[in-house]
Amino acid sequence: MKYKAVIFDMDGTILNTLDDLADTMNYCLRSYGMPERTLPEIRSFLGNGLRVLVEKSVPAGTEKSLIDLMCETFGDYYKDHCAIKTRPYEGINALLQKVRDAGILTAVVSNKVDFAVTELCKEYFDGLFDYSVGERPGQRRKPFPDSVNDVLEYFKLTKEEAVYIGDSEVDFMTAKNAGMDVIMVDWGFRDEASLQMMGAKLIVHSTDEVYEAIVNKE
Repeated sequence: MKYKAVIFDMDGTILNTLDDLADTMNYCLRSYGMPERTLPEIRSFLGNGLRVLVEKSVPAGTEKSLIDLMCETFGDYYKDHCAIKTRPYEGINALLQKVRDAGILTAVVSNKVDFAVTELCKEYFDGLFDYSVGERPGQRRKPFPDSVNDVLEYFKLTKEEAVYIGDSEVDFMTAKNAGMDVIMVDWGFRDEASLQMMGAKLIVHSTDEVYEAIVNKE
């Protein structure tokens, strides 16, 4: 029986947000007189939310109070610059429409702050998601399963009736912690070798392969 719902990660899975995130992080670093980071460095820092990104980007020994300020600066700047260079990965919108046409519910969960998830969904995927969950007060971030469980509760489905799709070790662990099936894509923030090292069994290389894995569940 096919899945009744598909839960997508956002950054690195459906949206290529790397450039806007890197530009914002380097803006923050410049603002506080710190050396900027390269695109590959920032790519490797992503996946665990804003604070971890800032903590990994700043020089070692940076005080917690300064990191707090930089997180605020990041949020303020990113709110107005989160859709400058960001684009959906090729074929994603068509994939979402095909999934919905097949009668399957769609959701997105992200460690990105909730307002940004809402804005980006409306900007790039208007009408293509039934529900979205970003970082919210009182809700633990991925890899804790809180956001995924929120979606399942909203849809009134069991974990066996849904599949999670992501691109990083955080996504892999989120699905594992939620006790649900997972499909890993290789076009995001981690390459195929990294995905294999973390133990991923189903790795796909195109949106067509994603669709086949969803509708041909054994």
